[in-house]
Amino acid sequence: MLLPASLEAAILAAIFGLLIGSFLNVVIYRFPKMLERQWAAECADFTGQPAKEEAEPVFNLVAPRSRCPHCGHQIRWYENIPVVSWLALRGRCSQCKARISVRYPVVEVVTAAFFFLCGERWGLGLQAAAWAAFAALLICLFLIDMDTQILPDDLNYTLLWLGLLASAAGWTVPLASAVWGAALGYGVFWLIFQLFKLATGKEGMGYGDFKLLAALGAWLGAPYLVAIILLSSIVGAAIGILLLFVGKLANKDIPMPFGPYLAGAGLLALALSPAAMPALLPFAFPFGAH
Repeated sequence: MLLPASLEAAILAAIFGLLIGSFLNVVIYRFPKMLERQWAAECADFTGQPAKEEAEPVFNLVAPRSRCPHCGHQIRWYENIPVVSWLALRGRCSQCKARISVRYPVVEVVTAAFFFLCGERWGLGLQAAAWAAFAALLICLFLIDMDTQILPDDLNYTLLWLGLLASAAGWTVPLASAVWGAALGYGVFWLIFQLFKLATGKEGMGYGDFKLLAALGAWLGAPYLVAIILLSSIVGAAIGILLLFVGKLANKDIPMPFGPYLAGAGLLALALSPAAMPALLPFAFPFGAH
């Protein structure tokens, strides 16, 4: 029995999503470390001091090959099959039996789910690829900020420019709405930042948050900004409850980055379907959807 064309496209997209999800795990772990090395080298160059020798002379997204952080065992290709290898190894290193975080297969499955969604909605084409890239970048930003409280400009700007290009190609909102969404997204958070700093003398958020909301505005358009901020508060409440449940917030001084809430809101908007959001959240669209 033949599957419907949309389901076939979705399944193929999901399989590709599993592979991309495996790569996203590499990006999430290595990219912040690459930035730290870059900043250390720039600081050393600025101060005229020699850069410290690194234990690993080459460190990027493709080299060195993945290895166990506990025993240094180099991961073989058949130990790196998305989800399957983690299940086969029962979540442990094949050599030292140290635990492998469940986050690795979770990222792969979540990425596959969003790719499935894009394939089912838009088929196997450039529009689906654009929205799949939107999801992949947000997954990276969500976890990198959760781990390091950093929203890398490289990822934020990539998301922003892809949003503007997708709009110009006619795959998302009208270009004028995308440009205003980017401008207002940055401007709203910049204004809130300045007012909070004026009132308290403290910085309530980072500039990466401004850029991330600008990028979401470029993808979804200016009228969606209120809905995105609303969804981010819902995502934030859900994450806060989850962290309280597992006991991670016992120390109240632990800072909670806002980036994961925004990235989660973008992913939630994609899951709900941007076209369906005005009907689901009518109070967040006082001036209409576009």
